[in-house]
Parts: sequence; C-alpha cells; structure tokens
Amino acid sequence: MQTSSSTGLIALDWGTSSLRAYRFDKQGKVVDKRALPWGIMNLPPAEGDADDRTDAGFRRALQAACGDWLRAAPGTPLIAAGMVGSKQGWREAPYLDVPLAVSDIGKSLTAVDTGLGTPLHIVSGLLERSALPNVIRGEETQVAGILDQLQVEDILIGLPGTHSKWVHVAGRRITHFDTFMTGEMYAALSNHTILGRTMQRDGAPDDAAFLRGAGVAKTADGRAGMLSNIFSSRTLGLTGELSPRAQADYLSGLLIGHEIAALLALVDGRLQARIALIGDDMLCRRYLQVLALYGVTQAEIAEAATEHGLWKLAQHAGLIA
Repeated sequence: MQTSSSTGLIALDWGTSSLRAYRFDKQGKVVDKRALPWGIMNLPPAEGDADDRTDAGFRRALQAACGDWLRAAPGTPLIAAGMVGSKQGWREAPYLDVPLAVSDIGKSLTAVDTGLGTPLHIVSGLLERSALPNVIRGEETQVAGILDQLQVEDILIGLPGTHSKWVHVAGRRITHFDTFMTGEMYAALSNHTILGRTMQRDGAPDDAAFLRGAGVAKTADGRAGMLSNIFSSRTLGLTGELSPRAQADYLSGLLIGHEIAALLALVDGRLQARIALIGDDMLCRRYLQVLALYGVTQAEIAEAATEHGLWKLAQHAGLIA
C-alpha cells in the first residue's frame, strides 16, 4: 500500500501531445509511472464538469495523471517540464539566458496553483540570444539528467526528434545549442510534397538506402545543399534505383546526413571527446550510424534522462533534500 512516506516527488514530462507522470520514492527511484494522451494541445474534455476556469483542462489532466498519488501523499512536491511552460501551456515559465550553469535551471521555477493542495513548479526553457536566436523547452531537463547519470563535466548532447537539438556543455554549464528541424522536415516532405507520392513508409527498414542517403552530404553533389539533394529521392525512384520503401529511408538518411555534416562544419570537424544521444531508441541508433559514417565513433545512447533530470532539478530547487 502506498503511503506518504513512500513518495518523495511527483514529476511530469508534459509536452505538446503527451503527458508522462513519475512517482519517485524518497531515494530518487521511480516507483510508478503513467503515460496519458493529454498534451497541452489535447487536454481532456469537460464531460459535465462545471469548472469554467480558463485552465480547467490543465487541472483535469493533472488530476488524471497524479491526483490519486497526491491524495495518498499530500504535500508531495510537484514539478513539471516541457511545453506546459510555454505560451500555449498552463503558465509561461520565462526563458533563462544561455550560457548558464545547469544547477541554476532549478532555481528559477514558476509556481502554479493546482487546487490539489500543492503547487506545480514548472521548469523554464532556455534562450540563446544571437542574430538567429535559439530556444529549447524540455530538453534542458534531459541535459540535467544526462549530466547526473553519466557524471560528466564536458559533453555534447544530441536529442534527435522533430526538432533535433545539439547541446554543448562545458564545466557543467550549457554554453551553446543548435536546432535542426530534421524530423519535421521529413514529415512535411514525405506527407505534403511530390516526394511522398511514390513512397511506401511501412515494412522493414532499408538500412542500405538509409546509409546511401546519409552519405550524400559528403559527396561533391552534396555541396549543392539539402534543398537540391532531396529531389534525388524521387529521381532515384523514377530510374528504378530505389524501391518505394527505400525512397523513404533514403530521404531520412539524406536529411540526417546533412544535419550531421552541418554540425561538423559548425565545430570545424572537431567534436567533443564525449557525445551522448537521448530519444527514441531506433532513431538514436540511426544517428549513431550516421555519426560513424562521418568519422564520429565516440557517441553513446543515454537512457531515462528525463526522469533523472526532473529529480535533479527538484533537488536544485530545494523541493527535495
């Protein structure tokens, strides 16, 4: 039976399309977890609920995620990271400027009244000011988790996904990060352009086609740039060199290859001695393949970074001992 003494923290990874909840014991071990479809753009409907507050949907989602945990362990600290702190979220948690120490992220949380007897503490995103400003929200928590998990001071952290992020950490300070809209570009090209008309996106992955695409950025033709190269996913199909299934993997590889080539160009071909990836396991493994193709073999996949990061930021915030 769950008691208040068995719960040290309740933490939420609250994104655009999903909500994940974690219950930690007082030693920082995850003892229960849940995944719900209640992201900030898909909150649960009222279903006769008389609550007409503007944030009623967020309250219903929170209740579904962890209301019973909080009733069983009243007063348990509650923390959340992700898009719940964006302009479209429950309450905007202002961006913190980069560079900054990872330990400072947890010191600037935004508290929201939940109506459940304990406030929700929302983690801020990060902003890098430049001619082309850059932001992250949610990934900062994963960075804190990786540093705690791997016990490193200096590392390059890759977070592949819809918007891939590459975060540079030196002396446990986030010094710089880059964004590549690789995943979203793949979805847009394969679903909404002529490239997708001849593609088949189910069935077993075609690794050979993926690596063929990944290598294009290394070639003389690759110098024409991604906007020119992507048309080859169609023309190689028209000439019979790529099957419909292979075209999808080729395009994925081509986009990721250009991402890695651009990343190497940004650092003049010299990446940090240690690289960690966090995200979907299959996608991270594909990134490992492409990194190796471009001569980078010192990368590894880190797991459970979000959970580690939520616990660590709660410690930095003084919510837990």
